Amino acid sequence: MEKLDLAKKYKTYFTAKAQPQLVQIEKASFISICGKGDPSGEPFKKNIEALYSIAYTLKFTHKEKNEDFVVSKLEGLWWFDEKKYAGKTIDSSPVEVPRSEWEYRLMIRMPEFVKPEDLVNAIDKVSGEKKIQKATAVEWFTLEKGRSVQIMHLGPFSTEPESLKKISVFMDNNRLSRNGLHHEIYLSDFRKTAPEKLRTILREPVK
Repeated sequence: MEKLDLAKKYKTYFTAKAQPQLVQIEKASFISICGKGDPSGEPFKKNIEALYSIAYTLKFTHKEKNEDFVVSKLEGLWWFDEKKYAGKTIDSSPVEVPRSEWEYRLMIRMPEFVKPEDLVNAIDKVSGEKKIQKATAVEWFTLEKGRSVQIMHLGPFSTEPESLKKISVFMDNNRLSRNGLHHEIYLSDFRKTAPEKLRTILREPVK
């Protein structure tokens, strides 16, 4: 039985270069969970736990149907109240907006053979058998296709503004404007990887 690896199937989606580039992103489906607050806090960790518990439950359920797949990379959409914090740029907002004020949607991409009804069954199993109550907050989410500017950021999250500045300059030079939420794909497990070795795709939807 061949195991589906979405990172290999959708190489454009899961790869980026050291300099900004304009890419076309396909429509994709995810399991996701929303929250607000500092990523170093306990609620954020609980949300990750719930999301991965659901992901692996879906994986093992489909493996029994000869539809095995590699659990994909963690992703996140990030935003803040732009009325409260007006005038912030792509590269200044990570520094000037308090981490407690950021809202997020954590996501794990799903293969096409995984359906919303499969998620319902997985939530029942994880919340019931594993007693992970946060699992009830996991939901199905679809990210529409569109153009984005992206870059591969190497190093700690604290230096992301340097890469985001490159994206901002690229957008200005090509007369592009924001068209959605800031998107990150965590190619490294930041719970286990040294900050200087982190690899993160930073992506800004544009028009």
